[in-house]
Amino acid sequence: MTVTPRISINDGNLVVHGKTILTGVPDNIVLTPGSGVGLVAGTFIGATASDSKSLHVFPIGVLEGLRFMCCFRFKLWWMTQRMGTCGKDVPLETQFMLIESKEEDYPNAPTIYTVFLPLLEGQFRAVLQGNDKNEIEICLESGDNTVETNRGLYLVYMHAGTNPFEVINQAVKAVEKHMQTFLHREEKKLPSFLDWFGWCTWDAFYTDVTAEGVEEGLKSLSEGGTPPRFLIIDDGWQQIENKPKESDCVVQEGAQFASRLTGIKENAKFQKNGQNNEQISGLKHVVDEAKQHHNVKQVYVWHALAGYWGGVKPAAAGMEHYDTALAYPVQSPGVMGNQPDIVMDSLAVHGLGLVHPKKVFNFYNELHAYLASCGVDGVKVDVQNIIETLGAGHGGRVSLTRSYVQALEASIARNFPDNGCIACMCHNTDGIYSSKQTAVVRASDDFYPRDPASHTIHISSVAYNTLFLGEFMQPDWDMFHSLHPAAEYHAAARAIGGCAIYVSDKPGNHNFELLKKLVLPDGSVLCAQLPGRPTCDCLFADPARDGISLLKIWNLNKCSGVVGVFNCQGAGWCKITKKTLIHDASPGTLTGSVCANNVDSITQVAGADWNGETVVYAHRSGNYSLPRCPGTLALCTVMSANWIYMGVCMYDVFTQRLHILKMLKKCLLNFRGGGKVT
Repeated sequence: MTVTPRISINDGNLVVHGKTILTGVPDNIVLTPGSGVGLVAGTFIGATASDSKSLHVFPIGVLEGLRFMCCFRFKLWWMTQRMGTCGKDVPLETQFMLIESKEEDYPNAPTIYTVFLPLLEGQFRAVLQGNDKNEIEICLESGDNTVETNRGLYLVYMHAGTNPFEVINQAVKAVEKHMQTFLHREEKKLPSFLDWFGWCTWDAFYTDVTAEGVEEGLKSLSEGGTPPRFLIIDDGWQQIENKPKESDCVVQEGAQFASRLTGIKENAKFQKNGQNNEQISGLKHVVDEAKQHHNVKQVYVWHALAGYWGGVKPAAAGMEHYDTALAYPVQSPGVMGNQPDIVMDSLAVHGLGLVHPKKVFNFYNELHAYLASCGVDGVKVDVQNIIETLGAGHGGRVSLTRSYVQALEASIARNFPDNGCIACMCHNTDGIYSSKQTAVVRASDDFYPRDPASHTIHISSVAYNTLFLGEFMQPDWDMFHSLHPAAEYHAAARAIGGCAIYVSDKPGNHNFELLKKLVLPDGSVLCAQLPGRPTCDCLFADPARDGISLLKIWNLNKCSGVVGVFNCQGAGWCKITKKTLIHDASPGTLTGSVCANNVDSITQVAGADWNGETVVYAHRSGNYSLPRCPGTLALCTVMSANWIYMGVCMYDVFTQRLHILKMLKKCLLNFRGGGKVT
C-alpha cells in the first residue's frame, strides 16, 4: 500500500488534501513531513538561501481566492485579527494563519482548514507576511547582526483537517513534540485566582496607587455585596528613579517609560513606621490587611520583565550584583512597518537597564522571595516583548527571550507554589514557544475606559487571538469598569470567556446590579470550561469591519453550551493611520442566527445518546426556545450602536441546556403518578 502525503508540492503548487492552497512555489522551498499516525498529519516548510544573513525574506507561493484569518502583531506588544482572500492581505508580523478551502463544484465535499504556524528554529524566529504579488513570505530574523544562517528546515508548521478547532489543537501539540521548548495549556497548572472575583488598582489609580487607596477599593466593593477575593496591585508600588521629567521622556497615565528600578522593595507610598518609629514592610502590612480584614485570598503585584519600563538602574545601591548595563532597543522591520510605540520612543533615547541574562534568575528570585515574605501570591509580569529588541550581543532575540522566560518561570516555581503569574504585553512567539509553566496570558491590548474606539475591537481581538493563544495558556480578557457605558458588553464577554473576572473601578464607582450577575455572595465566580473562541461560521467573517457580521463566541459549562453574540462593527486597527479608530460611527442593525452546533464541543456534555433536543435561554430577553439541532435555536437581532454615540454596545448570551426536555417530562410524569419516558 502506498501512503500519499496529505500536504505536498506538485508542479509548483502547495496541495493540501487534494486542494491547491498556494501556486508558484519557488524551488528553494522544501517540505519536511511531520510525524503522524497512519498518514502524514502535518508538514514543516523550510527554505534555503545562497548566502548567510541575520534576516531573510523567503516567498513561499501565491495565495489567491481563498478565505483566511490571521493573528498579527499590530504593535510590539499585542496581536489582533485580520481577514482576507489573497497574499497581499496578509499583514506584517503574522504569527498564526488559518486558510479555508472548499470544492465549489462539489458543495457536499468537506471544507478543509489548514493552519500555518511560523516557528522558532535555533536562534531564529519566523513570521509570515504578504507582498503586492500576492505571495506569502516567511520573514526570518535573529535580532543580532552577528547571528546568521542561510537555511531553515522547520520554519513553518502546516496541519490540515475538517474541524478547525481540532486542526489548531493538533498542530500546536505536534509543534510541542517537535520543539520541546514549551508545554500546551492542558499540561499546565492553572492558578486558583481564576475562581475568584478580583480588583486591580490600575484604572482606579494608575501609578498614583497608595496603601490607603488599596484599602479604600477593597472596602468599597465589599460593602456593595461583591467582595473581591483576588487583588492586583499594579504599577506604582515600586522604587524607581526620582528625577524630573525630561522633555523627550514620554509619560502616559503616570507610567514613566524611561524610568528605572532602584530597589526590589516597595516605595515610600507603601512603607510604614512601626513601634519606636522603626520602618517595617508596608507591603506586608497592606497584604495582611487585605487578607485578614477583607478575606482576600490571592494578592498579585505588577512588575515588568526587565524590572520596570526602563529596566534596572545600573549599579543602583544594593543591586550592583545584577551586572546591569544600558542597552538600546532595535525593533524588527515588521513591527516598525505596523504601529510604532511611544514606549520605544523613550527607550531609544534613554536606553534600558538590562540585567545580564546570567544574573536575571538572581534578580527575579530575590524580588519574588521578598514579595512572598510579604504574603504576595503571584505577579503580573508586563512589558515582556521589550526583551526581543535587545538581543544584539546576547545571541539574538530568541536566545535572550528564552533566558529571561526560563529564569522567570524558575523563580515563580520556587516562590509562588500556586503558579502565580499573569503574562502581559507578551504576544511574540519568542516567548510563547519558550514557556513551559506560565498558564495565564493577557489576550489583547488594554481596556481603555476613555477610548470609545477600543471597546468593540477589544472583544473581537481577544476572541480571535484565543484561537492561537488559548492553546498555550488560559486567556485573560483584562479588567474593566463596572460603571461605564460599555460595562455590560465587557461583562458578558468575560462571563463566557473562561477567564478571570476582575474590575478596576474607582472606589465608590460601581454598578453592583451588574457585578452581582457575575459574582456570587462569597466572592467566587463561575468560569466556563474552555477559552472562549469564535464559532466556526465566524472564523473568516470580519465582525469589526465588514458591516454585516456578528461575532459569536462559544464555550462549555459542565452541563450546557453557551454562545455569546456581540456586535463589534465600527472600529478596528487601521493599517493606513496605524492606530485603532472608529471607521463607521453608525453601523446598521445586524441579524444572525444561533444554533446548538455553534458550540463545537457540545457532544462532550451531550453524550452519545443526545437526540438534538435543546432548551435555549436568551439572557437579555429572558426568553426560552425549544428548537432542535441543527436547526436555528434563536434569531438574534442586535442593534448596532457604538457606545459613545448611542450609549450602548449590544450583545446577548444564549445558554443551551441539553436533555432538559427529557428531565422535564420525567418530573411531570413523576408528579402525576408515574409513566414511561422515552
